[in-house]
Amino acid sequence: MKARITGVATYLPERTLSSSDVERRIEGYAPHRGIVERMTGIRLRHVAREDQQASDLAVEAVRGLAPPGAGGSFQPAGAAAAGAGGSFQPAGAAAAGAGGSFRSAGAAGAGVSGSFRSAGAAEAAGSGRAAYADADLMIFASASQDMVEPATAHIVAAKLGLSCPVFDVKNACNSMLNGIQVAEALILSGAHRKVLVCSGETPSRAIRWRVRDRAQFVDSFAGYTLSDSGAAVLVEADPERGIFHRDFSADSAAWAVGTLPGGGSVHPRDPEYSYFQGDGRRLKEAFERIGPDIFLNALKRTGLTWDDFAVVAVHQVAMPYLRFLAEVLDIPEDRLVVSLPDHGNCASATLPLQLALGSWEPGDRVALLGLGGGISMGVMLAEM
Repeated sequence: MKARITGVATYLPERTLSSSDVERRIEGYAPHRGIVERMTGIRLRHVAREDQQASDLAVEAVRGLAPPGAGGSFQPAGAAAAGAGGSFQPAGAAAAGAGGSFRSAGAAGAGVSGSFRSAGAAEAAGSGRAAYADADLMIFASASQDMVEPATAHIVAAKLGLSCPVFDVKNACNSMLNGIQVAEALILSGAHRKVLVCSGETPSRAIRWRVRDRAQFVDSFAGYTLSDSGAAVLVEADPERGIFHRDFSADSAAWAVGTLPGGGSVHPRDPEYSYFQGDGRRLKEAFERIGPDIFLNALKRTGLTWDDFAVVAVHQVAMPYLRFLAEVLDIPEDRLVVSLPDHGNCASATLPLQLALGSWEPGDRVALLGLGGGISMGVMLAEM
């Protein structure tokens, strides 16, 4: 018995902010114009409406798992999407940040919003029943949450009308990857047969817009890459195909290099600690210290190469670092799905977004490469 990913869907809020918009919105300190896009390669990021919570973004993604017809598709939200799919070369400074080679997946222009569905999500189509309706467990796996108590999973389940057991899994940008890991383990144990794993990310609520000086701007810079989004994945028992390799590692001594410190017992009420802060250079150094072995060993242990995968999904925070990682791991460009320029850093929804945007069919292999604050790394290989 294996655990197979049978459906993937994501939700992207209609509203977008360009990197120029971000720079204009910052008060108290004037960064050099163009620096955000030049340093990150990000043109756009998504921003949830004020009345949308993390649970709402997860709910929108989950509902995208029930397509009215067969095949994968892109469902635009309102008139915000100019088109679906396709690829294009990052323009201007973003292309320079990417080394002039990587191509961005998604639509161009004013931005892309709505719900992406993978081809695999269509397997329950035509039944007249939501694909998630018979899930016997739901996991909310996200860096964001509606509130400290109760678990956001309960709020999502209430909005969806689910009555199965639920709980939260939280591990920064690796939350969804770890959620799928837990789902697989519970399926292999025989405890569950169909698990819904979902995420709702609202990091825009933790961006510091009033900046005191350059030092505080640098400390807050990682927040300007973040994007709101929702994601949903169905994991089901399958007698033949599914997840066939998974491995995880951590360097917890580096936990302080990227934090959102408010709301817990350390800073329970001080609003000054309600903003994301981090040291990008130290974070990159921490990941380099762990090294790429966890990813390369996955290939060695399975006897595969990256060419054996239809999609290699990699967590993306900045185009220069994605280019560096792709070169170190020798990942072919045509296997990568570059979501960052037009969708920003979607936190734990990044890997599902790339699966939804990527080109694969049932039976294809996909690779999920995760990096998250804490810090942690993870790799999962699956036959879809």
